[in-house]
Amino acid sequence: MNISLEEIAARIGAQLVGDPEHRINSCSTLISADADQLSFIYDKKYLPALQQSKAGVVILSAQFAADCPAHALIVENPYLAYAKAASFIHSKAKAVGSIHPSAVMGENSRIADDCVIAANVVIGDNVHIGRGGKIGPGSVLGDDIIIGENVNIIANVTITDGCRLGDGVSLHPGCVIGSDGFGYAPAENRAWCKIPQLGVVVIGDNVDVGANTTIDCGALDNTVIGNGVKIDNLVQIAHNVEIGEHSAIAACTGIAGSTKIGKHCTLAGGVGLVGHLTVADNVHVTGMTMVTHSIKQAGAYSSGTPFQSNSAWLKNAVRFKQLDALTKKINKLIKTNKENDGAR
Repeated sequence: MNISLEEIAARIGAQLVGDPEHRINSCSTLISADADQLSFIYDKKYLPALQQSKAGVVILSAQFAADCPAHALIVENPYLAYAKAASFIHSKAKAVGSIHPSAVMGENSRIADDCVIAANVVIGDNVHIGRGGKIGPGSVLGDDIIIGENVNIIANVTITDGCRLGDGVSLHPGCVIGSDGFGYAPAENRAWCKIPQLGVVVIGDNVDVGANTTIDCGALDNTVIGNGVKIDNLVQIAHNVEIGEHSAIAACTGIAGSTKIGKHCTLAGGVGLVGHLTVADNVHVTGMTMVTHSIKQAGAYSSGTPFQSNSAWLKNAVRFKQLDALTKKINKLIKTNKENDGAR
């Protein structure tokens, strides 16, 4: 899109410093951008890059305005303003509704006229897809699925029978919605008997699910992902998990079954949660943390140890094994000292 600075300023609510007729056609970094491109700065560590930038316009806060050699769009939250600007600058023209000849369509499905069904898509029976839907190549949709409006299923996505997606959902390549949960009962001779997984996955509005992420269906009740939730790549969400509105989950996180996560929570990369926990609203869990108990109060939580040299880590690992014995010795010394003080 080729767009004037005047229009960009109006759409993101920015104060424009510069030529309102100057036009932008794309976005880039401060170092790489040229006169036809927009960039942004939100942290003072990028100040040297700003001072050398040849960008056509930079989104920034007032504190950096004096250091900007380009046109400027001044806002309170540059990161958010950039996200909004990049979304419409790089928006694509709306595709005309079409169904590729190689797509396999089931019976009694209702697909809006303006939907785009790409090559090698398989759609089961009794599927409903709302207006503006895009089903990317190689994707497989089971039976009895309900999909809202403006849903973007990018490529090679699998959605199993009965799942429901709200409006504005994006599913990235390789993600699986509604796979069986890990449910088995101990049987005779130390074998395992599979427990039927009878629930589905219910996803709210404006949810993004990253590449190769798996969300399991419920065992009896449903797995529920609230409105506005953002899920990164390679995340495992087990059966009957519930995630509250506008929570965000980073890559390689694993959430065990029947865990309930509140609203506006963030789970950083590599976090693990054991099953049947409850996490309060506004909880922030830092990277590689293992959560083994319910979290009842908002706040930031961490576990594990930061990295260090291998030699130091080996020494500390030995000390960790000795903690129990050391604690007992210290408690014994404290008790002895108190007895000696009392005898004086």
